[in-house]
Amino acid sequence: TAVGLGVVKQSKANTLAVADAVKAELPGIIQSLPEGMKLEVAYDSAIFIDRSIHEVYVTMAIALVLVVTVTFIFLRSLRATIIPAVAIPASIISTFTIMYALGFSINVLTLLGLVLAIGLVVDDAIVVLENIHRRIEEGQPARQAALEGSNEIGFAVVATTISLVAVFVPIAFMTGTTGRLFSEFALAVAGSVLISGFIALTLTPMMSSKILRTRAGHTWFYRVTERLFEGMNRGYRRALTAALGMRWAMIGLGVVATIASYFLFMGLKSELAPVEDRGVYVGVMIAPEGSTIAYTDAYTRQVEALYDQVPEIDKYFMVVAPGLEKPNPVTNALSFTMLKDWDERTRKQQEIVAELAPKMFGIPGFLAFPINPPSLGQNFIKTPVQFVIGGPSYEDLQSYVTKLFDKIGTYPGLVNLDSDLKLNKPELEVNINRSKTADVGVSVAEIGRTLETLLGGREVTTFKRAGEEYDVIVKLRDEDRVKPSDLSGIYVRGNQGALVQLSNLVTVEETVAPRELNHYDKMRAATITANLAPGVSLGEALDYLESAAREVLPPGARITYAGESKEFKESTGSLYITFGLAILIIYLVLAAQFESFIHPFTILLSVPLAVTGALLSLKLMGATLNVYSQIGMVMLVGLVSKNAILIVEFANQLRERGRDLFDAIVEASTLRLRPILMTTAAMILGAVPLALATGAGAESRQQLGYVIVGGLTFSTALTLFIVPVVYTLLSRRVAEPVEETSPVAPPLKKAGATVATLLLVLGLSMLSPLANLQDACAQEVDKNS
Repeated sequence: TAVGLGVVKQSKANTLAVADAVKAELPGIIQSLPEGMKLEVAYDSAIFIDRSIHEVYVTMAIALVLVVTVTFIFLRSLRATIIPAVAIPASIISTFTIMYALGFSINVLTLLGLVLAIGLVVDDAIVVLENIHRRIEEGQPARQAALEGSNEIGFAVVATTISLVAVFVPIAFMTGTTGRLFSEFALAVAGSVLISGFIALTLTPMMSSKILRTRAGHTWFYRVTERLFEGMNRGYRRALTAALGMRWAMIGLGVVATIASYFLFMGLKSELAPVEDRGVYVGVMIAPEGSTIAYTDAYTRQVEALYDQVPEIDKYFMVVAPGLEKPNPVTNALSFTMLKDWDERTRKQQEIVAELAPKMFGIPGFLAFPINPPSLGQNFIKTPVQFVIGGPSYEDLQSYVTKLFDKIGTYPGLVNLDSDLKLNKPELEVNINRSKTADVGVSVAEIGRTLETLLGGREVTTFKRAGEEYDVIVKLRDEDRVKPSDLSGIYVRGNQGALVQLSNLVTVEETVAPRELNHYDKMRAATITANLAPGVSLGEALDYLESAAREVLPPGARITYAGESKEFKESTGSLYITFGLAILIIYLVLAAQFESFIHPFTILLSVPLAVTGALLSLKLMGATLNVYSQIGMVMLVGLVSKNAILIVEFANQLRERGRDLFDAIVEASTLRLRPILMTTAAMILGAVPLALATGAGAESRQQLGYVIVGGLTFSTALTLFIVPVVYTLLSRRVAEPVEETSPVAPPLKKAGATVATLLLVLGLSMLSPLANLQDACAQEVDKNS
C-alpha cells in the first residue's frame, strides 16, 4: 500500500537538474519518516536521458579516435595528423558558443548532431591539408605550399561548406513537434560545419606552414602504403578512362540505381520513430464498465503476479483509478515498471513487453496490455494508433465504429482494439411519482438530497483528535448500497415528520448511458485506439485503417488522426517538403557559386545514388523510414555533394588553364581521389559508432548511422565514375578563356554571389511552414468527402 508523489518540472526547467535536486532532498525526507515507512523512487524519466547522453559521449569519443586514425593512415605523418586533430575540438567547442547564443541545451539530439559533426568538421581541414601536404611532398617550401594550396582549394571549401550549411536551413525552420526537436540538431551541425570551414581556410594553412616539413626519407609504413595509394590512383585512372569510353552504359547504370530507390522506398516500413529501449514500460488495465474499484484492484493484483515472474523487472508502481482523465473512472489502472540497468540484462525492453502482452491480454474479465513509451515525448499512456471518426450523431458514430471493428477485427497487425465511445455504462434511472410525493409532503429536491447524501456521501462537519482534523462524511455502509433493491431501505421524511419508504415514491429502471461524449476539432467524434503487433509499423497500420474506412464508412463520415498517428502523418509530409527544399536550395547555392546552371545539376546527380544506398542499408538492417532516417537523408544531400564539388571545381580550374575536357576531368578526378576517399572515410567512420550503438536510445542513433554509412558508401563508389561521365556530356568542349587574376581572386570573386545566395536561402527556408499545406489540404478533402 503506497502513496504516490509525482514531481513535474516546469516547461523551461531541465529534467536532469530537477531530478538531481529531488534526489538530493530524499535522504533528509527518509530520516523524518515514521518507523515502518519507506520512500523509494518508483519512476524516474531522467535515468534514460542521463544514460542516453552518456552513450552519446562514448560514441563521440569513439568517432573522434576513428576519424583521427583514418587521417593518419592516409597521410602517414604524425605532424600532419595533428592539424585535423586540432580542427575537430576547435570546431566542436566553438559550436557551443553558437548553441549558447541561441539558447540551446546539451541534450541527446544536439549531441547526436555533434557526433555526426566530428566526421564533417574534419573534411574541410583534410581537403586543405592534403592539397598542401601534396605540394610539400613535391618539393615546395611549406609557406608557399600553404598559400598556393589553400588558394587552389579555397573555392571548393567555401562551396562545400555553404552547400552543407544550406541543407540544414530548411530543417531548422520545420514546424510541429518534430520540427522543434530537430531544429536544435540542425543548427548545431550547421554551426559546427560553418566554423570548420573558417578554420580550414585560416588555422589549417597556418599550422601547415609551421608544422609540415619536406622529408628527406620516409618510413617503411609510408613506402608500403604509398605504393598502395599510387596503385589505387593508377587503377582508378584506367577504370575512369574505360568508363568515359562507354558513357551511356554508365548513365544507364545510374538510372537503374535511381529507379531501384523507388522500389526500395515502397518496400520499407514507415513509422514516426523507432521504439527505444528506455528501461521502462507502462501497463494499461481496463475493467468492464460499471466495475467497482475493488473489482479493478483485484484484477490488477493478477497483473502484479505476472510482473513478479519477470527477472528483468527492478520495481513497479501500480495505480488503480489514477485520475489522468476526467471524470476519474475507477475501471482504469496503470502501472509504471522500471527495468534493471541496460548492463544488467540481456533482453531488451521490447522483448519483455512482447512476452508479457499475450499473458496480460489473457486475463479473463479484464483488458490489460503493456505499452512501450513513445520515443519523441508523446503521451506515454496513449497507444500509437489513434484513428478518429467524426459523424453527425453519437448513434451514427456507434454504427460506424461497429462496422469498422467488424472489418478490422481479423487484421493481425492491430492488437488491443478499443474505442472511447462507450454507450454501455450501467445506470439506474430513478423516476419519481410526483402525485405520491405531493400527497405525503415530500419534495423532489429532498429525494435528490437524500440519495446524494446516502449513496454518494456528504461532508457535514469536522472533528479534532490529537491535533489532527478529520472530515465527518455521512453515507450508507458499502454493503448497504450494492444492489438496486437496497433503495427500499432508504426513507425520507414526509408530513408531520413521518418517515416514508423511498421505494413507495419512485421506480427504478436499469439502463445504460454514454460514459463520456467526445468532440474532436469541433465535431462529434469517436477515437479508435490500438497497439501494434510485433513486426508491424505504424504506417502499415494506418494505411490499412484508411482503406478499411473507405470501404465500410458512408460518405458523411470524416476521418482524421490524433496523438502519435497525427504526428506521424504531419512529420512525414513536412520532411518530404524539407527534402525537396534542401535540393532546391543547394542547387541555387551552387548555381551562384559556379555561375552555371549545368555544374550544379552534375553535382546533384550523386543525390539519387546516395538515397538508393541509404534505403538499401535500411532494408538490409531491417530498419524503417522514420524521422531519424529521413533527417539523415536530408543530410546526405549536402554530404554527397562535397565529393562532386571537389571534382567539378578542380576540373574547371584545369580547363581554364587550357586543358582538354577529357584530360581535365580525368586529371581532376585522379588528383582529388585521395582527399575524396579521406573525407568519405572520415564521415563514414564518424557515423559507424552510431550504426553500431548499444544501450539507452541506441535504436534511434542506429537509424542515422545506417543512412549515413550506406548512403555515402554507395554514392561514393558510383559518384567517382558517373559525375565525370555526366561532366563530359554536359560541359562545353572548349572552355572560355579567363583572365589571370591574383592568387586570392577566385574565392573573393564569388563573395557577392555567395552572400546573395545565402539571403535567398534564408528566404526560401521561411517557406518551410508550407509543410503544413499537405495536412490542410487533406483536412479540406475530409470535410468535403
